[in-house]
Amino acid sequence: MIRTQIQLSEEQARRVKAMARREGVSMAEIIRRGLDRLLAEEEPARARHWSEAEALVGAFVDAEGARDVAARHDAYLDEAYR
Repeated sequence: MIRTQIQLSEEQARRVKAMARREGVSMAEIIRRGLDRLLAEEEPARARHWSEAEALVGAFVDAEGARDVAARHDAYLDEAYR
């Protein structure tokens, strides 16, 4: 584990201490659990964004009808700037 230092408001400290006492764990454990929950919430959103982006790949045709621009973008740029 990596040791770190944070500052809590008096209210936060009071509530975390009380929760730790009820759960029979340290304040640090309560804070780690909360952070784990926060980070877990981010993952589904990231996965959803990737799925939405992947669904768009190949969904649009460019002006000349090419549907493989995402895969061959370097080739198309090379042709365009020759």
